[in-house]
Amino acid sequence: MAVPANLPLRAAGLPALLIAGLGLVTLPVSLFAPPGVETFWTEILVRIILVTGFYIFIGNSGVFAFGHVAFACVGGYAAAWLSMNPMFKQIMLTGLPHWVQTLQLSPWAGVAAAAVMAALVALVVGAAIVRLSDIAASIATFAFLVVVNRIYSNWDSVTGGVAPLTNIPQFGSIWPTFLFAALALLTAYLFQRSRWGLMLKASRDDDVAALATGISVYRMRLAAFVLSAAVMGAGGAVYTYFLGILTVDVFYMGLTFLMLVMLVVGGAESLTGVVAGVIAVSTVAQILRLAEQGVQIGGTRLALPLGLQEITLGIFMVLVLVYRSDGITRGRELPLPRFLKANADAR
Repeated sequence: MAVPANLPLRAAGLPALLIAGLGLVTLPVSLFAPPGVETFWTEILVRIILVTGFYIFIGNSGVFAFGHVAFACVGGYAAAWLSMNPMFKQIMLTGLPHWVQTLQLSPWAGVAAAAVMAALVALVVGAAIVRLSDIAASIATFAFLVVVNRIYSNWDSVTGGVAPLTNIPQFGSIWPTFLFAALALLTAYLFQRSRWGLMLKASRDDDVAALATGISVYRMRLAAFVLSAAVMGAGGAVYTYFLGILTVDVFYMGLTFLMLVMLVVGGAESLTGVVAGVIAVSTVAQILRLAEQGVQIGGTRLALPLGLQEITLGIFMVLVLVYRSDGITRGRELPLPRFLKANADAR
């Protein structure tokens, strides 16, 4: 069957629309919004990077990986080691190699190094994990998350253990975070449109038929696993620079649950679902967080009970699964505006 000549133009509009939409919000936020709103939107951009990392593997392979936050942990600590003040590292992190102790890279270089570090770890770990069946692979990734957390929690001379790492530089504005979010979305889009991404989706829909046509499901899954880990590593680095302080429990169960809720709520099989899920869940979580802080009325403080945020997010996810099992976007991508469709049809 012939492929319409205007198909690439139609498809290319998707990442442009998503990135432009995020940019249209980022611009006024950076110029006019109070610090609290800017911090909230920056955190949304960070979450888009992380959830995109989940999506590259889960959305294209159909295998739920519960341990991908471990790669964000690897990336976050790699970025911190490479960007922190050398004097602090020589006093507090004596187990680091001497060249790391004396090195101080910019946050930009730290993000790139974090992505490479996470990808290398994923290549080693994924070589075994992606050979497993779907359920076994999901359990194995969760076990990997627990192992990474325990190692980083107890390796005092290298990670500082459970104590927070400080003296971590920050980007200083919202725009670098926006740029990395845009790059993450573009990377995910290019992969899903690539030959490897299309073959991986074919194996997701029917792995037996995919194998019968000669598709190496193992190789496709491993490629997606490594690429998603690289994005997660970069996201962990950006998150570390956003916080300016790092503890190992930042990258553990809480973040895993939140990222999976965002992916499922938005729609695990579409890139548009990534953005929609992050914005929707982050907004609900922020409203609940403010409600937990309460409002002072006279001599009485009205506030929701602590812990209600997690309970409500769980209920929210259940309701979405019941009434829209494939997420807010139903697994569909954002439609092109009419003027773009007209330009595409004219070609």
